[in-house]
This record gives sequence, structure tokens and C-alpha cells, in this order.
Amino acid sequence: MNVLVAVAWPYASGSRHIGHLAGAYLPADIYARQQRLAGNRVLMVSGSDVHGTPIAVRAEAEGVTPQDIVDRYHGEIVQQWEQLGISWDLYTTTGTEHHARVTQEMFLTQLENGHIDKRTSDQFFDPEVERFLPDRYIEGECPHCGYGDARGDQCDNCTRTLDPTDLLNPRSKLSGATPQKRETEHFFYRYSDFNDKLRDYLEDKSDWRPHVVNFARGWLEDEGLLDRAITRDIDWGIDIPVDDLGPGKKIYVWYDAVIGYLSASQEWAASDRNSSGDADAWKDWWENPDSRHVYFIGKDNIPFHALFWPAQLMGAGNLHLPDSIPANQYVTFKGDKVSASRAVGNTIAEMLEVFEPDSLRFALSAALPEQADTDISAEEIARRINEELVATWGNLVNRVLSMVNKNCDGQVPDTPGSAPEDLELLASIDQSFIEASAQFEQAELKAALRTAMKSAQAANGYLNATEPWKLQKTDPVRASEVLHTALSAINGTRVLFAPFLPFTCGRLDEILGEPSGWARDELVAGTPIDKPTPMFAKVELAAEEENSA
Repeated sequence: MNVLVAVAWPYASGSRHIGHLAGAYLPADIYARQQRLAGNRVLMVSGSDVHGTPIAVRAEAEGVTPQDIVDRYHGEIVQQWEQLGISWDLYTTTGTEHHARVTQEMFLTQLENGHIDKRTSDQFFDPEVERFLPDRYIEGECPHCGYGDARGDQCDNCTRTLDPTDLLNPRSKLSGATPQKRETEHFFYRYSDFNDKLRDYLEDKSDWRPHVVNFARGWLEDEGLLDRAITRDIDWGIDIPVDDLGPGKKIYVWYDAVIGYLSASQEWAASDRNSSGDADAWKDWWENPDSRHVYFIGKDNIPFHALFWPAQLMGAGNLHLPDSIPANQYVTFKGDKVSASRAVGNTIAEMLEVFEPDSLRFALSAALPEQADTDISAEEIARRINEELVATWGNLVNRVLSMVNKNCDGQVPDTPGSAPEDLELLASIDQSFIEASAQFEQAELKAALRTAMKSAQAANGYLNATEPWKLQKTDPVRASEVLHTALSAINGTRVLFAPFLPFTCGRLDEILGEPSGWARDELVAGTPIDKPTPMFAKVELAAEEENSA
């Protein structure tokens, strides 16, 4: 099966934090890695959103150009993905000529299909700096929940999307002045054309996470999608492919950013990353009804991916709609939502200074906010690493490899166990692949990690019951069978862990051989087993790290 793993596009406006990592990027990578092991043809794409108004706002504040901000933070983001082992097929930006062309082509198609029209509307104007204000240049009180610092495009508190003119007591982020409403002409996307089709589309999505499908259905039942302006009076963005509006206007970010999933797929197909050399290979995902599209986002992005983006796809023609949107809830820090813009919680860079990549991946995976907001701290991350990862999985691998190296002539013994307890252990490992497959199908990644841990715990229990270190003195043949069985269990369990722990499981691949797929392979007798070094180090937090994270 062709599986598109589409991942939210982060703004290149500042350092990314652990909320971003746990909310979308780590879950997407875990899922993509497992799907590849299962034999599916995966295309995982995303990129830095370089047109977001947070970039322009930061550039204004620092007295630099938006491109200066993009150049600073896009490189930082890419470096961190590499450090964490995020396995992109393509990570790009919305600032490429390719993305601009695909966006303009979609705009023209929707215009020709009658889903875009030109209208005059009221938009906010800052009388002090004498310019129209894009959505995120305005803050005020949310009309739905009363939150006082809602943005002009969305309320961070209740996640409702907004129009700036909806805000109560609005204020300009540029000058603090009360903005004035003035008429301006823009292109509108006729989202209301698709309300009935969206209701039909969501009808069979009973397997989606309840908070995702209920939010989307509730929106349609409450008011439906309203037509929205998709251009703005700005100078930072994609050029409008028609001249009807005159100068000083661009396509707006929240229309073009989601098109990145399509443009990145096409960019990948045309690049040397596509080994087939077929520039139309993207159609295997986007024009293939049998493909599967899974979108990894945070819950604040639900309306854009469950409603607005499907409506844009419907207006463009025969393009595949999202099949699953396993949006995560928020990561919180001492009860407050982790936020880069409000400097709440640790950045990814800060966490990587303290924790090894696989150890950090493990601890965050065990606490993914799949169904509810999850509080994360450095202390809890360290506890999970020390008490679960090191003590259970790391200790199992180290002691079995050490005993095989010492007692089996430094190689995999040719002594498969056949005792009931041997067969029972390996059967439980094999059953874990079936359980984990079902969990991955629903993007229940925490459960899949628990399944892998259950296998490691079973192998530890088997060792404690059989005590091969004692058998070595009284029955060395049986000791060899036990070690073969324990090593076979590790050979399977490392595949279960591989989507979560790519670096350390890669070290086991070098010892035991590359896995053939999503299953436990038989050991190859005679494979050298050198004296191991510990895969994971226990974490000792300094006092300042405990207080800051």
C-alpha cells in the first residue's frame, strides 16, 4: 500500500519546543518507520512554513527581513530532525519556486471551477503605522471563550479559528493601537460550497479519535464553513497568479501552507530522492484511491486539516482526501500549554543537551498526548529512561549479549530451545507483532510502545525463571538453549522497538543483521557476538535542569 505520512509544517519563526516534537513530529516518524517495516511504500513529507505571519512579526520586532528569520531557524529545525533521526522522504519549505507554482496552479483550478471569487470586505487597518494588518498582527478577546490574548486567526485557548473582525477589544501588535475597519478587495475561497460534501466525508470516520471527528462534525452542525479571504495586503507570500487586485497583495499563509503536502510530494517525485526517476510518482499517492493518507498534527490544527484542507482538495478535482488525522492534544509544562511564542517549556535543543536522542524519543513516546493533555518534565523523562528503558530493555540486551559472548564462544549458538517455556516466550513475542500492528493501524503509539516493553519484560521474566548463569555450571547444553531463546526474543523485540529507538536498534541490526520486515527473524548460528557496551546511560539531572524543565 502507498501511505502518505503528512506532517504539520512548523513556522520557521523560532526554536521548536518539546510540545511540537511530541505533538506531531515524533509520532509521525514512529508511524512511518513501522509502516516501512510492514512493507508499505511510505512517503513522509513536510517542511518549514516560511510565510507564516509569526515570521513577519518577529522580523518587524528585530528590524530584519523575514528571510533573515527563515534562514536562521529553518537550518536549526533541519539539524534537530537529523539529531532525532526523523526519517523524512522530503523536508522542504513553502518558500520554493516549486511550492509557489503548485499553489498558483491550485488557485487557478479552483478559480476556473467557480470556488474562488473576488469580494470587498472590511479588514483591520493600523492608523499609526498606516497599513492593513494580517491576522496574527492583531490580538484581542476571543468571542467564544473570552480568552484575552486570542490571535486574529485562532484562539489558542479554545482552538476555534477566527476572523480578526470577530475579536473583542482588538489591538495591533505593531503599535498597540486600536485598529480601524477599512474596505479592501480580496479573493475569497467559497468554503461554504462544500459543507454538504464535508458532512458526507466525515460520516464514515467513526475510527478517528473522538476529539477530532466530534470537533469537525460539531463545527459543521454549528455554523458550517464560511467563505474566507485567501489573499492579504502584505508583501511576504506567494504572488497571486492573476492581476485583478492590483499590487500589494499576496496569497495568504493558511491557504497555501496546507498545499505544501501536495507540493512537497511533487517536489520529492521530481528530485533525486525518488529512486524511480518518475516525476509523476506522486500520483501513486494523490490520484490513487487505494492509497492511505495520515496527517500528524496538533489539536489546534484540526479545523484546517479536517475541514478547510479537504474543502480545498474537493475544489481542485480528483485528489485524495485525508484518511486519518490522529491529532494529538497539548503537551503541558506545570499545567500550562508548552508554547514557543510564550516561552513556556523547553526547546528541542535544550532537551538534546541533556538527553540522548533515543532516550528522549522513548520517554516522550511513553507520554504522547494522544487522548488528553499530558504534562512533561525533565524529572519524569529521566525517571522513564532510568526505571523503564535502562532497567528493562537496556539491561536485558546487555546481559544476554554478555552471557552469549562469554559462554557461547562469542557467537550465536546453534541450540534452539524446545522446552515449553522456550516456545511460550517466542510465541508471545510473535503475538506482540499482531497486537502492535493493530495499534499502529489506529496510531495508538503509546500502546504499541507498551507492547514492545511487555515483550522485553517477558524475556526478563524468562531469564529470571531459567537462570542460565546457574545452568552454565550444571547443564551447559540447556544453558545454551536458554541463551539462544533469550537472544531470539531480543531479535524480535528489537524490531518492535525499532520505530521508537532507531539509533540503538540500528546498533543491534549491525550485530544481528537487518530485519527482513515487521516480524521476528530466526537467528543465524555462528553470527559473532562481541562483548557489548551499554546501549543507554542512566540520566543524572543537575539541579538547574530539574528546575528549568
